Amino acid sequence: MSGPPRRFQAVRVVQGPSEAARPGYHIGRPENLMRKLILFDIDGTLVDCGPQVRVLFQSAMIEAFGTCGGLETVDFAGKTDPGIALEALTAAGLSREQVEAGLPRMKASYLARLAEALDHKGMRLLPGVEEVLARLERRSEVVLALLTGNWEPGARTKLSPFGLNGYFPFGAFGCDGTDRAELPPVALERALLATGYRFRPEETLIVGDSLNDIACAHAHGIPALAVATGRTSAAALAAAGADWVVPDLLASEAAAIFAN
Repeated sequence: MSGPPRRFQAVRVVQGPSEAARPGYHIGRPENLMRKLILFDIDGTLVDCGPQVRVLFQSAMIEAFGTCGGLETVDFAGKTDPGIALEALTAAGLSREQVEAGLPRMKASYLARLAEALDHKGMRLLPGVEEVLARLERRSEVVLALLTGNWEPGARTKLSPFGLNGYFPFGAFGCDGTDRAELPPVALERALLATGYRFRPEETLIVGDSLNDIACAHAHGIPALAVATGRTSAAALAAAGADWVVPDLLASEAAAIFAN
């Protein structure tokens, strides 16, 4: 590819390394059937929780550490929950060891607050999500999973009001790594355990709304579909090298990409 994709244009770039396919993905499926693993981000991609999550996260940090550090300057987009806490607190002078020691308490406090206080009225399902997931679920060759920086119970809490958890039997979460780039290999291993098939990078797609979604995909040779439904502009997503950029999941370009 000679340059970043033009806005909303479907452009495909270099694929990852090849690997012999494992048989037995699902009993009764033809061995030559094209398979696809689609990994979805949550915040800004599937749902928008508004500003309330940052407030709950901050309260949990103060309870566990006595401070929220530099949280007000931290951009949450595409980062993991533990990574956000580390960034904010080490900027305020705490050592990594101190933060890691207090993270279990903070995690428990945050997840409890999220489960109890997340106001569903302040949330919205993003355009096209329900239609796309329902359509993809009907395709026998497609496997859906999550790739998100949320701790898993928090991820499930955010999806629950819209009945989306049933689409995603597994995934990779903030519980699995501090850096988002650590998560794709976890998702691929869980896909193997769930299906008996080892997905190659070119048989995988990461869908997200942030620069970090694109970076973590490309770090492992996985194509990235960027949706401009979060806080990052379509132009910035394209400049970061997203394989495709669409305004939202309702876009006809998105349907064409998922159909491949």
